[in-house]
Amino acid sequence: MSTPPSPPGAERTEGPAVQIGALVPLTRPGWVEAGQHLLAGLELAVHEVNEAGGVTGRPLELVVRDTAADPRKAAAAVDELARLGVAALAGEYHSVVARAAAARADALGLPFLCSSAVLDALTEQPTEWVARLAPAQSHGWRIYTDFLLGAGHSRIAVAAESSVYWASGTRILRDHLASRGGAVIELDLRTLTPAAVCDELLDSRATALLLLVGHPEPAVSIVKAVRHDRRLAGIMIGAPAGQPEFAEWAASLGDDGAEIPFLRYLPERLGPLGARIETALRRRLGEAPSFVAFEGYDTVTVLAQVLRSHGADQARTAGSWPRVAVEGTRGQIRFSRTPGIGVWQWAWPPVQVVDRDPAEPDRFRILHTG
Repeated sequence: MSTPPSPPGAERTEGPAVQIGALVPLTRPGWVEAGQHLLAGLELAVHEVNEAGGVTGRPLELVVRDTAADPRKAAAAVDELARLGVAALAGEYHSVVARAAAARADALGLPFLCSSAVLDALTEQPTEWVARLAPAQSHGWRIYTDFLLGAGHSRIAVAAESSVYWASGTRILRDHLASRGGAVIELDLRTLTPAAVCDELLDSRATALLLLVGHPEPAVSIVKAVRHDRRLAGIMIGAPAGQPEFAEWAASLGDDGAEIPFLRYLPERLGPLGARIETALRRRLGEAPSFVAFEGYDTVTVLAQVLRSHGADQARTAGSWPRVAVEGTRGQIRFSRTPGIGVWQWAWPPVQVVDRDPAEPDRFRILHTG
């Protein structure tokens, strides 16, 4: 069998592959679209690393495991990948799942570069084994709170499901608003239907409702109920966790899904590398890439540089986090110790508050940056 010629400047990769374990939500109840974008970024970066000669002449290979938003499944996947001898772990979108994976990676002594999860307490104790690209929730959500205050919203209702992630977000909002004279009113979705949310929202005298809930449900039903309740015509709906980022949101809600501000982690303008990768990701996905796809690409870019410098030795990989200096799609990536966060943290990726333009729902409007 003939081998196609290598592109100009590329070296052939030989020998056993250097494997990276990839944790990605690819089935429900995981956010499948986010998982697909994350995986597309990971795969594109692996392809480019191998086109450029691999890692010290060896091909890079992803070993993908579906977490399905299940912390127990993720922990079991970490155990399996460790037995397979992967050099490092990458990925995961859901914070509670990433926390379970990080705890297991720390216990096993397996380097883990978390791509997308933002929960501040990714590990219970400080660890040398885990680093993170996504900004901590406290950083991004404070920026979102500043946006709310700047837009004239100081009395905020939150429709929140029960989870560590949503509880953490509510606490960040409450503390940041309280220090500026604002207030958070919690609407408990364990007892409220979407119609009842509308009634409670009216009684609360809040000017904004934040969706701290899963997608598609109950987020879609709540948005439709609020949008079609004439009593609530002046209410702003927000989704700081980023649900409107993905095409599935627009497909589910149409015009109702526009003008709902959310957080995403992109610069106002991509540089040359980011623009090139955006084009490549668009071809791979068949749609505009989300910030999650860029996080995936940057994850492998960082790990490839570390592995080129230190080989596949896990302890040396983990020891290299503070010396990383990599040009990513969204800026130069360096890791440091950040107060209150137990993992090595990129402080900080660019943060935007954006929404979908009601006149052109496929276009995002930048409302605030931080």
